[in-house]
Amino acid sequence: MELRHLRYFVAVAEEGSLTVAAAKRLHTAQPSLSRQLRDLELEVGTPLFTRGARGVELTPAGRAFLDHARLALGQAAEAVQAARRAARPARETFSVGFLTGQEVDWLPHVTRILRGQLPNIEFKVTSLYSPDLGDALQSGEIDLGFLRIEPRPDVSYRVIAKEPLVAILPSDHRLAAKDAVDPRALAGEIFVGFSDVPHVLRDVVDTYLRQCGVDLTPSHHIDNFAMGISLVASTRGVALLPAYVEPLLPWSVVSRPLIGEPPTIDLAVGYRADNPSPVLRAFLACIDQLIAAGPAGQRTKP
Repeated sequence: MELRHLRYFVAVAEEGSLTVAAAKRLHTAQPSLSRQLRDLELEVGTPLFTRGARGVELTPAGRAFLDHARLALGQAAEAVQAARRAARPARETFSVGFLTGQEVDWLPHVTRILRGQLPNIEFKVTSLYSPDLGDALQSGEIDLGFLRIEPRPDVSYRVIAKEPLVAILPSDHRLAAKDAVDPRALAGEIFVGFSDVPHVLRDVVDTYLRQCGVDLTPSHHIDNFAMGISLVASTRGVALLPAYVEPLLPWSVVSRPLIGEPPTIDLAVGYRADNPSPVLRAFLACIDQLIAAGPAGQRTKP
């Protein structure tokens, strides 16, 4: 049994189709994939899939095997990253990942804190969705992340800000004339909700609306704030998004605070405690300065 067998098995299990897994995930021919899976089943000693006209399904043995296969692949990837970390070049690379849009608020503070380190390191900045940042921290692809609290076994978090959520509206919407929006006034509006990708934000919004007694069924489900802003402008819907998006709004879209105590969502710095980077240690020693400074972006309300 080789790692490729496990990768093939997991891809087919997750896609539920040999054809889709071969074409989109594995970039291999379906007959070759089928042979590899048969070889795996022979070695395991029991069928792992049942094959039908609509695709494949896991047998009870396959479901039991799947968790262990994912764990083995994760440990193999971790071993590779550990070896790469141990063989870092003399000129250290320090990688920082930001939840898309947060660079505006926090990158200036990062470069200020690390200004004494920057001439001696290769400084990399990336922008990803929050769950992807959690994965990148776990695997060692980045050293520091600005993200939501994404549970990962080896990632530690320090909350640096609690961001209020605001209502995002078309600039000529009836509620845009108000200084603040009552969430109950959103009933009946086209509501832009969230997919499973920004799951932390989705849970905060769902909890807030439930506590307010507001029943809103999303007409659209978004993965990121840029998609949300675009849908508000194009569908004349409304959305609840973190206030950090305010400086990025086009003229056709405005934000308004929510009446009462608005919901907040945590923004955290994530890192691995076992990361030996002296640059990371230098940054963490100054994290209280970062928290005291707060976001660098200016909040504007059209």
